[in-house]
Amino acid sequence: MSLEPEHHEVYDRAPESSEAEGQSPRTLRWYAVQVASGCENKVKSTLMQRAAALDVADQIVEVVIPKRLGFKLDRAGKRQEQEEKVFPGYVLVRMDMNDDSWMVVKSTPNVINFVGTEEKRAYGRGRGHVTPRPLSHGEIQRIFSSVEVEEVPLKIDMAAGDRIEVLSGPFQGFYGEVVEVSPERGKLKALISIFGRDTPVELEFGQVRKEV
Repeated sequence: MSLEPEHHEVYDRAPESSEAEGQSPRTLRWYAVQVASGCENKVKSTLMQRAAALDVADQIVEVVIPKRLGFKLDRAGKRQEQEEKVFPGYVLVRMDMNDDSWMVVKSTPNVINFVGTEEKRAYGRGRGHVTPRPLSHGEIQRIFSSVEVEEVPLKIDMAAGDRIEVLSGPFQGFYGEVVEVSPERGKLKALISIFGRDTPVELEFGQVRKEV
């Protein structure tokens, strides 16, 4: 299973506080940040670069995109591994929350907002100010524990109503229509015309090909 970064022992830590000589204490907590769809990796890279350039790298120390391992079948019926984001549209940021670090995150391109408590506007329809809410120790443990043990069900680019061709097995060369897909079992049910009658048969994903 993919955990960014590879070493994830920090996820189980309680909030950290540190105080260097001549500096105010800082407390590192995990925060969820909503980002534009499909821009998680771009936000991670850009945010860490900005943190270094704006001299807040000691306050924004880590950006993580939780992922897990899944599987899908290509059109030829071959099983392929793929990584999937656990929370598409979100990244997790380990940081010391203050005005400077908040502004660096909030002004990063493709960042929408922190996840937190929204204060209603006194008037108008726009969103009010969102107060970032740090994730609890239990929430962090649940997130990364599920990533470690969970496997995404096998995916296939087929659905009820799709036309298929049977590539192997006793019904090789027959055509039919999908009526049910069971990714967790790696099988589907289809109606195959046999002797002029539609007959329901169960097939392995690898035995069929979707007609384009």
